[in-house]
Amino acid sequence: MHKDQGKTGGVKGYFPKSHLHVLGCTTLLCFSFGYIWYVSSGTSSKVSDTTSNTQDFHKIKRPSNHILEDLLQIELPRMIYTKPQILKPSRSDVLMMTPWFAPIVWEGTYNSEILNEEFRQRNVTVGLTVFAIKKYVVFLKTFLETAETYFMVGHRVNYYIFTDRPEEVPKVALKEGRNVVVLQVQNYPRWQEISMRRMEMLSYFSQQRFVNEVSYLVCVDVDMKFNDQVGVEILSDLFGTLHPGFYAAERRSFTYERRPASQAYVPRDEGDFYYAGGFFGGTVMEVYKLTKQCHEAIMVDKANGIEAIWQEESHLNKYFVYHKPTKILSPEYLWDDNLGRPEILKKRRFLAVRKNHAAIRNK
Repeated sequence: MHKDQGKTGGVKGYFPKSHLHVLGCTTLLCFSFGYIWYVSSGTSSKVSDTTSNTQDFHKIKRPSNHILEDLLQIELPRMIYTKPQILKPSRSDVLMMTPWFAPIVWEGTYNSEILNEEFRQRNVTVGLTVFAIKKYVVFLKTFLETAETYFMVGHRVNYYIFTDRPEEVPKVALKEGRNVVVLQVQNYPRWQEISMRRMEMLSYFSQQRFVNEVSYLVCVDVDMKFNDQVGVEILSDLFGTLHPGFYAAERRSFTYERRPASQAYVPRDEGDFYYAGGFFGGTVMEVYKLTKQCHEAIMVDKANGIEAIWQEESHLNKYFVYHKPTKILSPEYLWDDNLGRPEILKKRRFLAVRKNHAAIRNK
């Protein structure tokens, strides 16, 4: 990467000729429109007024020389980076585009400076949702502290923390424009039930609150820590993350729900990838549609005495089979070091925290 790649800045000085041509044309157009307005507005006037109106037109002040000089010394925004090479793809070792033209985000496939500038211009606020139910509240401190270091740096963020123990939410120093919002919810006896109820809570609050406060939602697990930059490169209308255990697997190996009686059922000859339930998101409206449909399917299964093999993750995968995500995140964005460190994994951005599941669940 060139040393100036991605840097932003400004340059002060006179315009080159090409810019003078643009400025000259713009000035000429402005005077032309002014003259056309004058002529059209005067067509209904008496003929005897034409001479006086013409004299008034000639009295219009032209821009003085010092104004033009000021215009020629405008601060120009610049974006300096290495030109993309059509015949030299940035990565040749991984798939970077799906058959439905959704990009797959890997290290080396995007320029964060370009994307940061684009999203700053759009003035977005990102909502990050986590569920810290029962003893899972112990993961919040590490989660929030690492998020402040690596998540959406330089952008506004609302941390939405769903918990049954609001008094145990830790106080963490936050940067300007970043807020913790505690949303109290009930717990359930079984961790599987807690997991499935996430879709219900997300759909409800997306409609009632999030839509008025943030532009995008990022929905993740709390028993994780940020380990590297996770920024606006992930944002899209609807995104999912490749499961770290199945990103290289064949379709027949995916652990989709295979029982036709379940609403999460996916036939063996369907499906593109296996997505992780611990990292998905999109615009508030798209997340609302996803979580609402998944919750309704979960409730139908519950009424029929069925529980999908991987609870809400199974329903999420069913949704993505028939509602293709517009962007897919590589396993960099959800990794477990117990799986090793394959060569294609240039970054480990969001990591599972070591824990004793038996000591945490149902406690």
